Amino acid sequence: MPEILAPAGNAECVEAAINSGANAVYLGYSAFSARAGAQNFDGESLQKIVERAHFSDVRIYVAMNTLIKNTETEDFLRTLLSVWNMGVDAIIMQDILLGKFVHQRYPDIVLHLSTQAGVCNLEGARIAKEYGFSRVILARETPLSEIKKIAEFIETEVFVQGALCTCFSGQCYFSSFAGGNSGNRGRCKQPCRKLYSYDREGFEERSYALSLSDLCVTENIGKFCEAGVASFKIEGRMRRAEYVAAAVRYYRLLLKGENTSGAISDLKRTYNRGNYTKGLAFGQDSRFLSRDVQGHLGEKIGTIKVIDGKYFVETKFCPVSGDAFKILRKGREVGGGSFEKAFGRGFYLSSSQRLLNGDSVFITTDMAVNARLLSEKKQIPISLNLSFSEGERATAESGGIVVRSEEILTSAQSRPLTESDVRNCFLKTDSLPLKVTFERIEIKGSVFLAKSRLNAFRRAFYERIFSAFAENRNTQYAYDGIRQCTCEPVSDFALNGKNEKTAVIASDFSGLENIDIAVYKPTDYGAEPPKSFSEGNFEKFIYYPAFADSADIRRIKELITASGASGIYAENYGSIAFARERGVALFVGTGFNLTNAISVKELLEENCIKYYSLSKELDEREQAALSGTKAFVLSSGDIKLMDLCYCPFQKSCPSCDKRQIYHLTDDSGRRFPVRRFKSVSGECRFEIYNCAKLVGSGVRGAGKIIDCSTGGAVVAAVKAADNEEKQKSLYGTYTAGHRKKSML
Repeated sequence: MPEILAPAGNAECVEAAINSGANAVYLGYSAFSARAGAQNFDGESLQKIVERAHFSDVRIYVAMNTLIKNTETEDFLRTLLSVWNMGVDAIIMQDILLGKFVHQRYPDIVLHLSTQAGVCNLEGARIAKEYGFSRVILARETPLSEIKKIAEFIETEVFVQGALCTCFSGQCYFSSFAGGNSGNRGRCKQPCRKLYSYDREGFEERSYALSLSDLCVTENIGKFCEAGVASFKIEGRMRRAEYVAAAVRYYRLLLKGENTSGAISDLKRTYNRGNYTKGLAFGQDSRFLSRDVQGHLGEKIGTIKVIDGKYFVETKFCPVSGDAFKILRKGREVGGGSFEKAFGRGFYLSSSQRLLNGDSVFITTDMAVNARLLSEKKQIPISLNLSFSEGERATAESGGIVVRSEEILTSAQSRPLTESDVRNCFLKTDSLPLKVTFERIEIKGSVFLAKSRLNAFRRAFYERIFSAFAENRNTQYAYDGIRQCTCEPVSDFALNGKNEKTAVIASDFSGLENIDIAVYKPTDYGAEPPKSFSEGNFEKFIYYPAFADSADIRRIKELITASGASGIYAENYGSIAFARERGVALFVGTGFNLTNAISVKELLEENCIKYYSLSKELDEREQAALSGTKAFVLSSGDIKLMDLCYCPFQKSCPSCDKRQIYHLTDDSGRRFPVRRFKSVSGECRFEIYNCAKLVGSGVRGAGKIIDCSTGGAVVAAVKAADNEEKQKSLYGTYTAGHRKKSML
């Protein structure tokens, strides 16, 4: 049976996951977690959680999956080792290169590669396994055909429930550049949940244009089972315990083949963003986007009937005080409401909004459901042998674990100890989830034992039981023995020399004769490269996108041959395997998110690396510290914020004008270019760029990347490469990005 993996942002969620039947729980540490807004866990609380989970035969995976800056690596390693020594079952990391370093130094540590690493093809899985990761958490955009290939090669985890990131694999810069806080550092401001409009007919009206429905694969989970997926992941470290319980229970019943109608209703009432989508693993469906409603919608229970100015809901549902409701009109939210009083076949609703006949009523807080979900308890059966003999120590035994009382039992002067006394005492399990039965209760003679001493004896016994269970579970899932990993100092890594080359990313290179490097970024991967690229007198690279399936990879190899390119400019770790196996050069793009010297050092051990780009979320000082003869930084031009592996226009192909550039406009009037391009299969994919162009003259010691992905005055942009004032004049709307202040 595959693993059901539950999220937890606090101890209550962990308890809910365990009691509902989860096999494993993932959670964040107080530092280096990609959900900084969750309560998360510190050293003491994590230790208790690990012991509690292992007691119930449940694994704990700790997410330490943020990007790590150069100044943080020592602290990160110390923290990681401290967490591992607490007995957790795996560490989740985003930086695959830093993970490689960890594995080389501490091979016993179990590493899982975060979904933010963007593994979506077999090439990426190969690199993950080679670098020491025992499991990959796949990008949610990975199609079923690719999942099957990957699952045959490495243990695989897929998302089955919860919120979806708009951007490919969560590798988003929208929050960072448009909002000031980095999603890659656990501080996403959720710009994808804001109101926008597109400059396309039928999409001009303000809506939640980037908001996606919640994932719920439902019966499609059987296809994941057939594909060999090892772990089914539920998203939601920011969600409440009721949601965790409902989601785990739903998938437990689904995997058992039992009736799930009641369970899916519970799940909707605890959290549901609207229409569930089955996700991109099975192809984009009509419910993928959630444009009209934002936030928790719940489940529809009836409609409004206005009676004498009051709002009556005709329904079989019987609400109670504390229940909450959301009102929709023609699919749009118009307000909320609360239970007022029951009447006949329904109830009266109190609302500050003016409601109309026919308005739909959704329940968003169901107090009865919440209470029922959290009342479920997973109990471990335990059979006790208890012996109380005059002149001896009391003895409690279970499963070979024996505890004896501190004092020798004496003869009773008045009221002797009874079997009922013992039974009632040991049925109190001190909050441990135990289902106690008694194999034997033996009392020899007229024995005296004070109630306080009997309780102390019981507590000592159950403490020993807890410790023994936790220790056994601890060694079962990781490696035998006491964990004593200690942090070794990281040797200094110096990058020498400087790079004075200029690289241009564009789809057409007409008029560009004096550049060093050209990165051809097709608008149609099925078309042949333009002569301005293939016949140009510069070093050539083909753009390898963040998301690439098997067909894309085959075509990129063809484009290299057709154009005489040296290799690929890549945004995905799978490109390392691609470059190695095909004997071509690799120009590492900004999508690798290189933020520390360890990762750069590990990368440069790959012989195929010709150049590397540093994270565009670092400031000048941070970038300069990681620069050398092979280093590049994004210097000016377009700033890519998102890769979209779906159609934002809901696949309305017959009416689509098929422009290359659209614009997305927010409430403040900022216009974000949206670039459309065609994949090898003919599917449209999209990229969202910042509303302001990047200006600057680069960074000391690093080469310049000029990104002209959205077209425009490419030649002029290149000519202005060393003149910030000319860039400002050319672009009109501009930003210095993170040069002066790095990502938070």
